[in-house]
Amino acid sequence: MRRADDAGRPPVPVTDEEGGAPLRCCLRRSEPGESIVLVSYAPLRRWAAATGADPGPYDEQGPVFVHARKCAGPAGAELPFTGARRVVRRYSAAGHILGGRLVEDPDGFDAAFAEAFADPEVSLVHVRAVEYGCFLYEVRRG
Repeated sequence: MRRADDAGRPPVPVTDEEGGAPLRCCLRRSEPGESIVLVSYAPLRRWAAATGADPGPYDEQGPVFVHARKCAGPAGAELPFTGARRVVRRYSAAGHILGGRLVEDPDGFDAAFAEAFADPEVSLVHVRAVEYGCFLYEVRRG
């Protein structure tokens, strides 16, 4: 992602003067002064390449923020980005959408994941922002 994004464009680093951008590389918000990039990311395409799935028209790409340079990745075991309403979107092994659930309470994620994975057809879920539908992170079965 730091050489070319999923749309084939090179990243353009910027200094995040205000901070607060949701960084997908380390699953935290940016700090003021950090160097970040906004890239086009295709989460299902990457998962499908590793699993042999064909998401067909469900393949999508959208904007995500990452550090301009490699970072240490996520720290800690807490779920990130739970302080706002989120959608937990379910996907089959073929990469097709099987439904979703709105999570309004920060304590509701465990129940949403349990509900999703109680369905044997669900292989992974995406946690997405409600406002724009942006991909935040995925949780895979197992």
